[in-house]
Parts: sequence; structure tokens; C-alpha cells
Amino acid sequence: MLSRFMSGSIRNLDREYNCTVRLLDDTEYTCTIQRDAKGQYLFDLICHHLNLLEKDYFGIRYVDPDKQRHWLEFTKSISKQMKSQPPFTMCLRVKFYPPDPAALKEEITRYLVFLQIKRDLYHGRLLCKTSDAAVLAAYILQAEIGDYDPGKHPEGYSSKFQFFPKHSEKLERRIAEIHKTELMGQTPETAELNFLRKAQILETYGVDPHPCKDVSGNPAFLAFTPFGFVVLQGNKRVHFLKWNEVTKLKFEGKTFHIYASQKEEKKIILTYFAPTPEACKHLWKCGVENQAFYKLEKSSQVRTVSSSNLFFKGSRFRYSGRVAKEVMEQSAKIKRDPPEIHRAGLVPSRSCPSITHGPRLSSVPRTRRRAVHISIMEGLESLRDSAHSTPVRSVSHGDSFMPRSRSQATEACGSSEAVISDEAYSPSDSVLPTPVAEHSLELAVSRQINGAPCSIEEEKESEAGTPSAGEAGDLGADSRALVSGLGTGVGLSSLGETEQVNKFVLSVLRLLLVTIGLLFVLLLLLIILTESDLDIAFLRDIRQTPEFEQFHYEYFCPLRRWFACKLRWVGGLLINNK
Repeated sequence: MLSRFMSGSIRNLDREYNCTVRLLDDTEYTCTIQRDAKGQYLFDLICHHLNLLEKDYFGIRYVDPDKQRHWLEFTKSISKQMKSQPPFTMCLRVKFYPPDPAALKEEITRYLVFLQIKRDLYHGRLLCKTSDAAVLAAYILQAEIGDYDPGKHPEGYSSKFQFFPKHSEKLERRIAEIHKTELMGQTPETAELNFLRKAQILETYGVDPHPCKDVSGNPAFLAFTPFGFVVLQGNKRVHFLKWNEVTKLKFEGKTFHIYASQKEEKKIILTYFAPTPEACKHLWKCGVENQAFYKLEKSSQVRTVSSSNLFFKGSRFRYSGRVAKEVMEQSAKIKRDPPEIHRAGLVPSRSCPSITHGPRLSSVPRTRRRAVHISIMEGLESLRDSAHSTPVRSVSHGDSFMPRSRSQATEACGSSEAVISDEAYSPSDSVLPTPVAEHSLELAVSRQINGAPCSIEEEKESEAGTPSAGEAGDLGADSRALVSGLGTGVGLSSLGETEQVNKFVLSVLRLLLVTIGLLFVLLLLLIILTESDLDIAFLRDIRQTPEFEQFHYEYFCPLRRWFACKLRWVGGLLINNK
């Protein structure tokens, strides 16, 4: 009896696992989940923990053992998606940026989006000119520490915050000046709301760049925003397609295709190459989800999408959530007392140390911070071609932030290319990636070189400017020089003849297997028809042939008797057991 009880307990333990989700304020939510639990169950637990109702804008992100990022699919089992052993580590992030974040119904939702955009600003995904950067940083200061107080905030207090990957002393003084003189009296809620209004009109609001290469082998970054599909290359936005212009997204292997139809029935096909097939599939799925969320009027219009024109090839995927219009309509029906937001008790952000949170008061010294920035700049180029799905950028001093206004946004939508920065847009891996449960030094070095996420211990090493970042930069510089020297021809040949042959062989094998399967099904159908009582002319002709009679008496009849015998035996067993 005791052994049976213990064995049952062990089985129950095997059916459960621990899961840790890092939230947007960098606190961690840990829970125990059944092994067959689906992603929706975990997401609902987190939203209940946060008292969040407008949850459709958010998602759970994780990294697989190959260091490729993914969004957790809520309709599938968590354990089957993770591809690694528990305990699992994931993070909550904004998946679909609200087109107008200031118009969100509840303050708790606006606050979480504020944390995400503040993170984007620090990691270089959200670019702006210096004047806008100073205003955004001042809003963060006002939300974090309140009104300026000479007794609490000594000279240079703004330098205790790290708002951007890199900024100058002049910008720090401007941030402090705005905070002292222009934002007095604003509550944290008001400061965050103004921050969102300022951020939403920037060119790269909502951008989550995916590193790729064009057909000439030149680096490019593809992104999906609330307004459409964007391609960033060099220091320009070379393509912008509104969601109603995008007609189809396809991928095969590392190749990603965008089909669009613009004014005057002008059709466009854009082709890019991802670093790995897994990164390309992730890019395709992100595009399918974003297009469905922002473009469709109702979730009932969502259809299963195939990555190929042939039904037996490629991947099939279907967005399973509500669309943006439905989310806004549902939000308007929310009627409850606003949930309390505990800003003061937050764990300080690892990406933006705050002077209000005790141990984080001592920020990285100015000289050390500059050394960190030099190390980041050295490693940027080696990281820009990585498979990292959310790369970020190190911004230079001065006016290297991207200008943006609402009127410019309207004009830019109609133009084929727009300058967004004085230097190349080259987002790379940064200090706060999606968490990965890895602590091996060998893996740490390989992830820094490949631009993949690293763990918290490795983040601290990267802040100190470890040599591996510099070595990665040397490797990136060498590879860049080689690519630029060989030119377009080498860029095209870099796909590899072997890879093209492998694709062709796989396509032929797929076609052969499908053909054999169809022939087998047709043969079974023909046998069933000929052995049936249907009185059709061509079936009578087949039944009268010597070959059919031989097949009928020597194979079909013995096989039918054997099946009947087995069925009677199974039926007898079932009757006896009753």
C-alpha cells in the first residue's frame, strides 16, 4: 500500500514543473504548473498576478537551447514548446504595441507599456533626436523620483540614471534642466502619460528589429510596427509598407518573401535572408501575427496561413488571439475601480538603475561607463548579423538620435526611403535580454560572439567591458571588410550551391512521398469499391479479370477472415470481462 502511494506521488511530481517569468519591472513571478498546461494558463496566471485586464497587447517570450527567441503560443503545451528541461525561465513583454498607448483604458496597462518603451529607449530600439531624448528622459525622472528637490537631488543627479546606451554630459545637463523647470507638479501617472504621447510619434516606436541580409548580401533589419512593415538599411528606412498593402508573407529555409500591392496596382516582392531557418520562421510567424492583429476587423476573419503555395510543403500557422479593434472595443467596456500600482516597491530595473532604490543608487561611474560604451561599439558589428530576434543599438553622442514628428510620419509613409540617423542603424545585443538558464563560460563566449541573449551574471561582465566583446568586434570588422571587398557577386554566392542543391533534393523527396501516399490511398479506395456491391460497368469489368479473381481468393478473402476472427476474439474478451 505504501509503495503504491509513493509511486503515485512520484508520478504527480513528474507531471509538474517550476516556471519563472521575469516581469517588465524585473521582478520575478514563479509558479508550479502541470506538465500538460498550455501557454494560456500561464499567461492568465501572470495577468491575474498583475491585475491586468487589457492583456492582449502582451506576450511571453522565451529562448530555446539554440538561443533563438520565440513567443509562447497560448494554444499549445508549454513543455512541448520549450525544447529544454525544467525549470523554465521566460519573460513578459509587449508583443503588440498599442497604436495610441496614451488612449489605453487603464493606468496599469499604460504603466506596463511605459516600462517596455523605457526599456526600448535604453536598448536603442527607440531612436530620436537629442531634444526629444532629453524630454523623454526627464519624464522618466519625474515618474521615478517626483519633483526636483535640491536637498535630495545633488548636482549631477541625472547621471545616476542610464536612460540610453550612450549619452553625453551635455545631454545629462539638459535632462536635469527640463526636470527642474518644466515638469514640476506632474504626478508619476501624468509623467508616464506624457512619455507615452511623446514616444508614440517617433519613427521607430514599436520596432522589434530582426537582422537579415538582402539579395546583395548587405545587412538589413526587418520590423513590424502598429502601422506596417519596415526595412531599415544603413542609415535609411528603405521600405515602409502599410498593413493593408501587404498581401502575403512567405518563407522557405532562410529566405523570407514579402508580397505587397501599392497604388495603381503596383506589385512589390521583397526578398531577404535570415541568419538561420529558425530565425526566418520566427520572423514569418511574427509577421503573420502582427498583420492579423493590426489589419483585420474581427478575429473571425483570421485564417490559417501557409508558408508555401503547395499544401504539402512549408509550415502552417494561425493567429489565435483577438485583433486590435476588438481589444479596444473590449477595453471600453471595462468598469472597475483602478487597480493600485506599487511603483515605490519595484525592484530597480537592470537596464535603468534608479537612485530611489537603495543598492542601485551607485550607478556605473562616468569613466567606467565610457569604457563600457567603447566595448559595446567594438562588439556592435559582430552582433549585427546575429540570429538574435530583438537586437538593440548603441547610440552615439550628439544629435545621432532620430528626428520624428507626426507630420513627418505622414510624409514618410508615402516615401520609399527616409533617413533615420546620421550613422547606420545597427541594433545589437544589450544588457537586458530574454533570460536564459545557462552559466557555462564556453556558452557565454559563443553567445556574445553570435549576438544571442546572455544570463544576468554575464550581463554584469559585459558592463565591465570584458575582452570577448572586443574580440567579437574584431571578428565583425574582418568579416565586414571581406563582404564589402567581394561585392554583390559574393553576397549572392554566399547562399551556397550546396544549400540550393539540398533545397531542390528536399523538394523532390517531398513531392515523391506525397505522390506515393496519394497512389496508396487511391489503391485502397479502388479495392474497397471493387469488393463492394456497387453495380457499375467499369467495376464489373475489373471484377471479371483473372488478376482480380486471383487477388480476391488468395489475398483479400483470407485477410478478411483473419480480421473477422480477431474481432470475434476481442469481442469475446470484452464480454467475459463484464
